[in-house]
This record gives sequence, structure tokens and C-alpha cells, in this order.
Amino acid sequence: MLDRDRCLALDADDPLREFRAEFVLPEGVIYLVGNSLGALPRHTPERVRRAVEDEWGGRLVGGWNDAGWYDLPLTLGDRIAPLIGAGPGQVVVGNTTSIAVHQAVSAAVRLRPERRVIVSDTRNFPTDHYMIQGLAQALGGYEIRDFAEGRFDDAAVVLLSEVDYRTSERHDVPAVTARVREAGALMAWDVCHSVGALDVDVSAADFAVGCTYKYLNAGPGAPAFLYVNPRHHADAVNVLSGWHGHAEPFAFEEGYRPAEGIRRFAVSTPHVLSMASLDAALDIWERVPLDLLRAKSMALGSLFVDLVGDALELASPADAERRGSHVSFHHPDGFPVVRALIDRGVQGDFRAPDILRFGIAPLYTRYVDVWDAAHTLVEVLDKELWKDERYARRPAVT
Repeated sequence: MLDRDRCLALDADDPLREFRAEFVLPEGVIYLVGNSLGALPRHTPERVRRAVEDEWGGRLVGGWNDAGWYDLPLTLGDRIAPLIGAGPGQVVVGNTTSIAVHQAVSAAVRLRPERRVIVSDTRNFPTDHYMIQGLAQALGGYEIRDFAEGRFDDAAVVLLSEVDYRTSERHDVPAVTARVREAGALMAWDVCHSVGALDVDVSAADFAVGCTYKYLNAGPGAPAFLYVNPRHHADAVNVLSGWHGHAEPFAFEEGYRPAEGIRRFAVSTPHVLSMASLDAALDIWERVPLDLLRAKSMALGSLFVDLVGDALELASPADAERRGSHVSFHHPDGFPVVRALIDRGVQGDFRAPDILRFGIAPLYTRYVDVWDAAHTLVEVLDKELWKDERYARRPAVT
């Protein structure tokens, strides 16, 4: 077991240590919620200011051409691509994760019209479930099957989250993808809880979706992205046939003609100001060695697990290789426990019914942060500080 001084020494030798200074982190706060909303990069406000004052204010409508606004879904997609094992022209940015899930799954079922089954995992994030439920109802005649059944021979598409948002359990992406495709089904991955923290590679899959406001630090409401394997670029249909997916938007044709390549999966006007924030965040990610990122994530997660010990029941896999970049524990009164921690400067979060989550963002989470957070957690539990009645009141967002 490491002591606090050893943790400080590990931080001093950390090859990623310089990145922490590039984020705004309030004094006296240990921030372990980067798996929900990433910290603010220091240079983001200046980049957004330029978009507002110089581009919008100075160029007005000319910004669509002069500032490159029109092409942001593709230029930003190309910058995200290396973080998920993809290549240029394979990722488009825009809209939300929910919309991207709808696009991916609806395109997949049209590529396998003879199959009437959509496979999903009951542990997927709720929006994934809700979107495919709505899609199945709209299309009619589709069965939604649980991944745990292990049957894909009649499935059109399998939709899974690489990392379980509650427990942090990680799927073996290459193995699952190969198994699904061997059965003749298409594979779609949700990488919201892995991109920016793990060595993600969805290049063998058919589709993938992800958000940019968690580990990628693009800010609240930042746009999502959609990966479409090049083998489907000519045949996949974007059912959300919006103006910006048209082959020639400014021809103002009455009928819809899809654009070539990944642009056909664009939908509507780019969210320029949110994309400016993403653009700034990606400046950092172009300098991050992803192998070191994953190694530090596993080390910090294992340290947290060891320090908490038997004080809580571990909800995450004990094996770091099978874990994403957050650590979760069970507690029947998990919500007030988390609120008591927040009052003591340790920010984690709670997921119903009984999960306490602690996110490891390797670019700014330190070994000493984990040491201090774990000891504060144990103190809150030992002294039953969470029983204060004020911690039982739940706000709208938990």
C-alpha cells in the first residue's frame, strides 16, 4: 500500500504531469467526475471568445466560409478519429449522442433488412435503450434482445457500450466485434465512457458513437460524434436527411440527394460555438500519448480500490484490464455518502440504485488526489457523517 509521500513522488515522476496545469481546477477540490463532465481547458475561453467576437462579430455571415464553420463537422471529426482508431473522412461531429445512436442503428437495420432483431445490453446507458425502443416502435415488427443471451445469427445490429457507465466493466471490443460480424450482424459501439481515457479502437466495427464533454473536456452540451466504417459510406442511409447531409445544400433542390462519404451523416447547421470549445480541447488531445494515458488510468483506479479496501463493496471489476476509467462501489445510501464527500472537497457522483462513482481523468487526476479522496471516503463511512439529514435532499441532477 502506498503512503501519501509515495503518491507525491509518483506525481513528480508522472510523464503526464504537465497536462494538469492546462486545466482549470478549483482550489481545495478533488475532481473525480471527469467521466461525467470534463474540466475546463485553460485556453478554451480565448478560443470561444475568438469565435464570438472575431469570427461572428467581425465576419458575420462570412464566418461560414472565412472561419471554416461549414466544414467543422468534418474537420473536427478528423481530429477525433485518431482517438478511436479511425482514419480521415470516417467521423462526423454534430448533434447529440442520442441522435447519433438513432442514426447508427437505423442505418444498420436498413443494411440488414431481412433481419428483425436489435441486440442491446441492459447495462447500456438509458438513452441507448430509449432510442432503440422508439426506433423499434416506429419501424414495427422488431424484437429487442438482451446481449446476455448471446444469439446474433438473426440480429441486424448489436449496440453496446464499451464501458459500463455504472460499474466501469469494459467489453473486449475486438473479440465482441469479431463474434458479432461472424454471425452476419453489424456492430455499433457507444464509446462515451471510454474515449479520452482508454486505448479505443473501433475500426473493425460498423458504427460508433461518442460524446465530447466527458474525458475529452469540450464542455457542457458539446456535440457528439458518429463513426461510420468506410465499407458502408456508399450504401448506408442517414434517415435524418437534413440539409447539411445533402450532396449540394446550396443548390436548394426539392429532393434529397445524399452527399458522398461521411458528410451524408451530417444533419443540420453546425453548433459553431460549442464546436469552438471542442476545437480548443482537441489541441490538447493531439499531444497526448494514449498508451501512457491508459497505464495511468489503471494505476490510479487500482490505487483507489486498494485504499478503500473492505470499507465498501466494489462494483467494478477488480482486474484493471477489465475496468474503464472510473471506479464504482455499492452502498445502500450511496447518494448521501456522495453529498457528504462533496461537502469535504471530494467530488464524485451517484447512479441509481446504489452506485458511488469516482472518475479517473488521467490528464489531471493525481496519485495524491486518489489517496486523499479514498481516505476522506473511509472517514465519511467510519464516522457515519453521511447521516446528516441535509445530505438526503436530492437535486434534479445527481
